[in-house]
Amino acid sequence: MRSKRGHFITLDGPSGVGKTTTVRALTRELARRGRIVHQTVEPTTSELGAFIREHFSHIRRHALACLVAADRYEHIEHEIEPRLNAGDIVLCDRYLASTLVMQQLDGVPLQFLLDLNAHVLMPDLAVILTASPGLIAERIAARGPRNRFHLDPTAPRREVDLYDETAQTLMTANVKVLVVNTSDAAPTEIAASIADAIPHSSVTSAAPTPPTTPQEP
Repeated sequence: MRSKRGHFITLDGPSGVGKTTTVRALTRELARRGRIVHQTVEPTTSELGAFIREHFSHIRRHALACLVAADRYEHIEHEIEPRLNAGDIVLCDRYLASTLVMQQLDGVPLQFLLDLNAHVLMPDLAVILTASPGLIAERIAARGPRNRFHLDPTAPRREVDLYDETAQTLMTANVKVLVVNTSDAAPTEIAASIADAIPHSSVTSAAPTPPTTPQEP
């Protein structure tokens, strides 16, 4: 019988870096190591998550940020926490880091986003996948745009830069962050490096705290 709490692992990064592929490869790698894994995604597959996906191109800025946060709080209560309490590893394709990047690209101030998400569950390991902006742009062009941000030719560079900043924001909140460049690595190699970084015990030396806006020196 599993008695220890599981681990919450989030995977974020710019469009085109292979988040979904990595989640699948990581699930296989962890299963090979004997870990019980539950995959999930944001926006979720709930009615609210489906509404967000359907209306993503029409609802913008603060209104969209509020909907995404509401979906996240519901996600935590009804899916993430129960799975963690059962001892599972929960792998989430997009989470807080994506909010801090994508909603800033949509014109929402960082502090508003931090306040809105001040009470969300922080991950035990936040994985941020990255690649060169040029490669990201090539991948998006090859598969075709999937959302309005893909129509902006400056978006890949801005996303990469904002994810770099977000990694620092999460680290200041005592969240363990792993940044992985996917440009030249195979999914199996990436999955193995992430699996190696996942704690073996549910006990951590310091609990993550909600991130705050970095103070100017």
